[in-house]
Amino acid sequence: MSATDWYAHKSLENGVFWIQERFYESGNRANIWLIRGSHQDVVIDTGLGLRSLPEYINSKGLLGDDSKRKNPLLAIGTHVHFDHSGGLHQFQQVGVHKAEVDALANGDNFETVTWLSDREIVEDPAPGWRARRYRVKAVTPTHILQEGDVINLGDRQLTVLHMPGHSRGSICLHDKENKMLFSGDVVYDGSMIDWLPYSRISDYIHSCERLVKMVDKEEIDQVMPGHYNTFGSKRLHRLASNYIARAGACHRASTCLVKSIASLALRASNSRSAC
Repeated sequence: MSATDWYAHKSLENGVFWIQERFYESGNRANIWLIRGSHQDVVIDTGLGLRSLPEYINSKGLLGDDSKRKNPLLAIGTHVHFDHSGGLHQFQQVGVHKAEVDALANGDNFETVTWLSDREIVEDPAPGWRARRYRVKAVTPTHILQEGDVINLGDRQLTVLHMPGHSRGSICLHDKENKMLFSGDVVYDGSMIDWLPYSRISDYIHSCERLVKMVDKEEIDQVMPGHYNTFGSKRLHRLASNYIARAGACHRASTCLVKSIASLALRASNSRSAC
């Protein structure tokens, strides 16, 4: 299957494109965001990487033909989980938070929580493809990101917000001028996952408190999440507030049990894949 068949996209306002993997039918299917800038373009998250994302972007002319853009496309992972980081190795410039640099550089498929089944891929990307052989490929980041860093695209800037909880290196990218938040898996319109190997509830609460404050200060109008559909500031406030309210003793106890089971299952699965 060609890259042009594997992906599909929508053009949104303000030079933003929404890309998805057409034949990955799963709640884990991540949103891929392409942002055009006057001097630099950025892709936020890269999906599974089963077909070439750069090839698709170029074949569809999503970057245009502007000589002012001298820098290669920068791919940023909001975190290194497999559904977001699988295609990072396809790019010349790669950025992730400093807490997850080693996991990506070492191809650590435990920390990337690689968990993919054949039934989620409804059309094989290549003859004989099997999910059990899928691995996140190691890549050494060229951009090591941390809180407060600014990605300068020329006519717009994206500020890095370290928002751990879902993973230790989870980030959001905030376009302050346009009041847009690219939230990764920190928040989306669904149940927040805090039971993975490097999840931490206390960090998640703090991250959600930051989000609530940003909404109260009217710094966000629109959220471009890592999964599902976009939503506005009122929904963001509700999602973050609800998580904080629910993260009590009972939630912590049940999450601890689920986390232990998930960690054992992931280690067993990735041990078999490595054989």
